[in-house]
Amino acid sequence: MTKHILAALSLAVLFGVAAQGQAPPPPKSPFQKLAEPWPDAEQMRQRKATAEALRLFGAEDPVAFTLTADFKTINKDRDPKSKKQYPAELTIAGGAAAIPVKLNARGHVRRMSRTCDNVPLKIEFPDEKLEGTIFEGQDGLKLVVQCRNAGAFEQFLLREYLVYRVMNLITPQSFRARLARVSYIDTAGKPIGERYGMLLEDDSDVAKRMAGRTVELPRVLFKDLHAETLDAMMLFEYMIGSTDFSIYALHNVVFVQKPDRSLYSVPYDFDMAGLVSTTYAIPDKRLPIQSVKDRLYRGPCRTQEQLEAALVTFRAQKDRVLALPDSIPDLSKGSVNDAKNYLEDFYDAIKDPKDVKRLFVDGCKQTPTM
Repeated sequence: MTKHILAALSLAVLFGVAAQGQAPPPPKSPFQKLAEPWPDAEQMRQRKATAEALRLFGAEDPVAFTLTADFKTINKDRDPKSKKQYPAELTIAGGAAAIPVKLNARGHVRRMSRTCDNVPLKIEFPDEKLEGTIFEGQDGLKLVVQCRNAGAFEQFLLREYLVYRVMNLITPQSFRARLARVSYIDTAGKPIGERYGMLLEDDSDVAKRMAGRTVELPRVLFKDLHAETLDAMMLFEYMIGSTDFSIYALHNVVFVQKPDRSLYSVPYDFDMAGLVSTTYAIPDKRLPIQSVKDRLYRGPCRTQEQLEAALVTFRAQKDRVLALPDSIPDLSKGSVNDAKNYLEDFYDAIKDPKDVKRLFVDGCKQTPTM
């Protein structure tokens, strides 16, 4: 990776010289961040400790708050390129005063009107007024909202929350999530409804916990990534039946770089996974599967010894993983049973070394990326 990144960085510097006259500045190269200096070791330790101790992700019970905004206008913002922000107020249950925040619509598939009535949101917090609250230390958070008001969509959100909890058991190099009970009120003071939401840890905090920083690099190949972390990610995506991601296209994955220049992949956004199985989830037509419930391994080809090493943690966490569905608030009996059966199918598939060889070694198609 070092050679092709340095070459691209040299080109970025060459073509990034400030233009003369009225010409607009060239777009910022994603490789420029690779040349930025790192904080010293003590600063890195402090950043890691601060991120790990964030109060919001220190508990599992749903956090309750109210959002007041012009949701009629916000839910019309369907252009994925739009970064428009909207004023809003966030009131924490039992809190003394409303906190002024800004909201913006985000996402792609879930931002489409044919997919969801309610757009996913990003909450931007002020620099002050958060001390002593559950949101202390937060600059901005993604809020996964209930896509539609029907009861099935509450279950989809809770099942996606389950996915994040499973991932946290498999590896700490994963996004933390916190359920929320969100009451929505329009600017005229009219209640819209109360629904489940899910707050996702900020990318930068994930990176700080990993003692690294986020970088956005296009056209990354398997060989460029930390091998053990990549293997865990790909087996996890197989476990939950997820194929809606791309390392090469930087889709539904965040890259974290460490001071030694190693690069780590951290996945997110699992509404298209078989374990969640939303009504709008369909696999890419280029893939050899008919349903998102069908599992497909999309990782690099490894030896059986390498895969067995990666599967050690999955097997060690089996009992805790299978107990998780019962612990998710308001997850219906049907959803609990479906989730358990789907996860048990994965564990049945990796129980016998012969099946591991057949699924991940013999059936693997060599490719430098995906």
